[in-house]
Amino acid sequence: MNLSAPSSALLRRAVDVRDGEIAALFLSFFYFFALLAAYYVLRPIRDEMGVQAGVENLQWLFTGTFIAMLAAVPVFGAVVKRFPRRRFVPWVYHFFTLNLLVFFAVLALVDDVAVRAWTARFFFIWVSVFNLFVVSVFWSFMADLFDNAQGRRLFGFIAAGGSAGALLGPSLTAGLAVPLGPTNLLLISAVLLQAAVLCIAGLLRVLPQPRGATSSGRSAPLGGSIWAGVTEIAGSRYLQGICLYIVFYTTTSTFLYFQQANIVADAFDDPGRRTQVFAVIDLLVAVLTLAIQLTATGRLMKRFGVGWLLAFLPVLSMIGLAVLAVAPTLTAIVVIQGLRRAGNFAVSRPAREVLFTVVSPELKYKAKNAIDTLVYRGGDALSGWLFKALSSNLGLSLSWIAAVTVPLAALWLVVSHRLGREQDRRAEIVDLPASA
Repeated sequence: MNLSAPSSALLRRAVDVRDGEIAALFLSFFYFFALLAAYYVLRPIRDEMGVQAGVENLQWLFTGTFIAMLAAVPVFGAVVKRFPRRRFVPWVYHFFTLNLLVFFAVLALVDDVAVRAWTARFFFIWVSVFNLFVVSVFWSFMADLFDNAQGRRLFGFIAAGGSAGALLGPSLTAGLAVPLGPTNLLLISAVLLQAAVLCIAGLLRVLPQPRGATSSGRSAPLGGSIWAGVTEIAGSRYLQGICLYIVFYTTTSTFLYFQQANIVADAFDDPGRRTQVFAVIDLLVAVLTLAIQLTATGRLMKRFGVGWLLAFLPVLSMIGLAVLAVAPTLTAIVVIQGLRRAGNFAVSRPAREVLFTVVSPELKYKAKNAIDTLVYRGGDALSGWLFKALSSNLGLSLSWIAAVTVPLAALWLVVSHRLGREQDRRAEIVDLPASA
């Protein structure tokens, strides 16, 4: 891809991109854009379905999601084992597109109240599985395409593509949910998923081989066991550290999500208003994230390193939880969730993905997918029941639950620092200097 001199200079002000990387950078940007736009069209619908099911039952939906992950991880491991990456990566998105068409058919054609109620529950679980799988595969693919030094320079800008999609998605839902109806929005999401597949095809043309690939490149399956991701985690302190980081993240996220659901449910009786609030939070997150990613993420990572950026979210969470302990209000939860999720997407998530640039291709797909799905949703399920125990069994208020979560965020901060040091060490061992 050839850019004019002014355009090239403008691009390099935003991101430290080198010659030969521009086409792959833009294809990756639009790949993530289409992917997250597809998800964020669905997210406000999912959140409203969760409230309709009863906030007191959210832990059951989270548990159902974890069970779905238990079934999905070995299936994905079998696919990765048998088929080359250039084939199974697009298949993932074709599969979820087909799922969307099935949900659309059921919701459009079936009027039975009980069937629609169960379809709504399954849809909540499915969207939660869909989100983690498609994003996990995306970042696995990125870690396969780009090395550690490239990841530190480019992942922030690439992540901005997702943020732009996260801005478009809820805008489409907010603007079209009433005139088109929520069911028809599923078709828009399906079209966006197929746009992501076109970007994958473009990336395979401009970067036909991963770095350090053998002559077979992506044409060869990764092989190994379908449970290789889980067994490798059991034997690696580095991967276990990433798992611990995810558990702390999911615990604080779930507690804040449940608090958000309770506060919003108490504030509004109308489902439309609740959906609108959820969409406003998503829009706030997207705007903040995009601004940070386009201007600061890559340079912050290059200047301060992975460890400091991983630590940003625990610090922000400690502050937000302390605020909620004092004032568990609608304004507080909207601002805290907006800032925290923006901090995750703009700062901590790109840094977390760089952690996988220093592991083998098999671990990039199998171990990473197990962490991003099984560990993530397992943490969700356990913390959902923990929140239920604290609120119902022990009778703690939202303020007290926020207060007792602050020490967890402090431990999370320690884990972040140690992970950053280990990533730097591994980068030096494989001759991929962090300062490149």
